[in-house]
Amino acid sequence: MSGDDGKWLDAHYDPLAGLRTFTSCVALADLSGDGDARLVAADLGAATAPAVKLKVYRGTALSGESVLLDLPCGLVAFFMDLHEPRVPAVAVASGSCVYVYKNLRPYFKFTLPGLEVNASEQDAWRQAREGHIDPPALKEMLESLRNQADVPLSARSLRFLSVDGADLEDFVRLHKQQPVKRQTVITCMSTLKKSTADEDGVSCLLIGTESAHLYVLDPEAFVILAKMWLPAPPTTMDVTGQFDVEFRITVACRDGNIYILRRDSEKAKYCVELTSHPVGLLRVGKNVVVGTADHNLQAFTQKGKKLWKVSLPAAIRTMAPMELPARGLQAVLVALANCEVQLYADKNLLSSVRTPAAVSAVRFGRYGREDGALVMSTEGGGLMVKILKRTAEFRERDGGGNGGGGTPGGGPPAAQGVRLNVPKKTKLYVDQTLREREHAAAMHRAFQMDLARLRLAAARAYARALESSLAPVSSGPGRWLKMTAAVRGLGASLELTLGLQNTAAAGRRPLRDLSVSFLYDGASYRLREPLLKIALLLPGPVYPLRTLVERLGQVPDVIKVFVLAGGRGAPLLTAHVNMPAGELAVAR
Repeated sequence: MSGDDGKWLDAHYDPLAGLRTFTSCVALADLSGDGDARLVAADLGAATAPAVKLKVYRGTALSGESVLLDLPCGLVAFFMDLHEPRVPAVAVASGSCVYVYKNLRPYFKFTLPGLEVNASEQDAWRQAREGHIDPPALKEMLESLRNQADVPLSARSLRFLSVDGADLEDFVRLHKQQPVKRQTVITCMSTLKKSTADEDGVSCLLIGTESAHLYVLDPEAFVILAKMWLPAPPTTMDVTGQFDVEFRITVACRDGNIYILRRDSEKAKYCVELTSHPVGLLRVGKNVVVGTADHNLQAFTQKGKKLWKVSLPAAIRTMAPMELPARGLQAVLVALANCEVQLYADKNLLSSVRTPAAVSAVRFGRYGREDGALVMSTEGGGLMVKILKRTAEFRERDGGGNGGGGTPGGGPPAAQGVRLNVPKKTKLYVDQTLREREHAAAMHRAFQMDLARLRLAAARAYARALESSLAPVSSGPGRWLKMTAAVRGLGASLELTLGLQNTAAAGRRPLRDLSVSFLYDGASYRLREPLLKIALLLPGPVYPLRTLVERLGQVPDVIKVFVLAGGRGAPLLTAHVNMPAGELAVAR
């Protein structure tokens, strides 16, 4: 059947399974909630019989299948709610739609929003519909629009431009009465945790499109929560974090570059420019591992710094992560065109598996009752399952890398195996050890007493600050206030922004007749509005207050901010704003 290095058990191999798919269209998930994980795959079908199906394997047998309407480009299993039992749903991306299956039955269909159609293109089809121009003139107008780089055409116009001869009139007669639409298609899909990082936490769908957009979908209502832009269409991506907290999306695009997107960033940040197009991208720890079309496996930091590079013996077909939390192993599975699947931890080759045919899809995880199952689909449609031995030990082998430094195989230097000459215990160390052993209780009591005194001093200082309104938070009777301050700018003119918030519970009466005053050295700064009036402060929202500050002196100083109320001698809040150093204002 196949050859390996003694770490894997051959569990199943069916060369006639008829499963033709890719890694992005394969998932391992417990779809019934009984602890028996199953293989879910979107089958592309054979070239002679292109029947696209969603197949589910249980063990070694096909347990169910459903017909798909279009060729799939991605499949994920995700939890869309908190209902019991905890059963994941399956989302399949096909064309411009995402089909969601729950309990292996159609549940929801999401269609990408349409794109804006060029006004000149719409006018050309309108003239053709009204009979003002003939089909050859329409084709000439559309060709002139296509030659303009900034004018994208719809799929109908592009198909029309590929038609010649007498078919032009038939095409126009068939389509001229229909409105012109421009629809994009999905190129890749992944999941993003909603609010918790739990394994069974609710996840959002993350969709990459041909129009270089990323959409984040709500897992329950299937509405667009966020929309982000990329410089080029994405091909593969890796996601970490939670949507409601903080997340990081690493995207490999068709222009051969890798970009980073974070929370509240509509546009991508450039990260890495590759020497060849990426064929796989995975995040291992805090690093990004990329497989490229020039037979190389590379790793980069989050800031784009290159860590290492390994030259592979053949082209990369696909990549998948391999994690063993019990052993603390995070590695990358790389399927090569020479019918070999290699396992890399950093730049070190840990294992290698020979297969009867080149592998097009590979997944590692829980399958059935086994936690360490390696599921592979070959290019000829075969299905192969291997199980990791419980006694398998992964040791670094010669990976042929050229990452620089270390041993010729790219491993750690031999000096790491030499024991350090640790000096013997000194008499002072022994005396201190005996003292701690004999007086452990007294030393612990003294430590606890000092810690209690420190806490008491901190509490008293905090109480004095609240009583004298020297803190940016107030919780007095009937007045719950909070204030934040920020300084923007680097030159002579600065903007001081205050955020004032009424932290009282909803439904309480708003605060009225407040004012904000500033205390500063007139020789160092000049404020355009030294006194700000606040007529009404409702509970809940943060009210921004802004004033311009001009720097007059060289030495940076502190500006004190006071929140005052009518009929009250002491301020409600006090904040000290440390001003930065910078240029001086030009004298007028």
